[in-house]
Amino acid sequence: MEAKVMQAGLNELIETLKDGQKGYAEAMTDVEDADLKQTFKKYAAQRAEYITELEDQMMKLNLKPEEESSITGTVHRAFINLKGLITGKDRHSILAECERGEDYAKAAYEKAQKIQDAPAALKTLIEKQAAGIKKGHDEMRALRDASKS
Repeated sequence: MEAKVMQAGLNELIETLKDGQKGYAEAMTDVEDADLKQTFKKYAAQRAEYITELEDQMMKLNLKPEEESSITGTVHRAFINLKGLITGKDRHSILAECERGEDYAKAAYEKAQKIQDAPAALKTLIEKQAAGIKKGHDEMRALRDASKS
């Protein structure tokens, strides 16, 4: 039973990371500001790295990563696209939407940190990634707050 719960929790994390990676890649094309393009590129790359690390851990634990995308992620990606179109590439709105995406990621990591009987290497990896996610969230919030007109 624990393996199934662990697998489900890790798959949820991977889906959240994939959604974030796609969101940042799309946001990168929505913004004109060079600084934001770099920031979004950095976080898209971070998510790709985290996905690889988690999938490697899952393989070591003989757990199978799922190939399907989550409904929440699809809704979130659509929302980023919509925001970009409606707001005429408004910096504050795009950053607010990215921070909202970071809230989802933070919540997913908080949930993953509660997975029972996770091996030490996996717990350590989740803790390390959670810290990176929190840093990303805080950076998005700071950029958003600085962009208020």
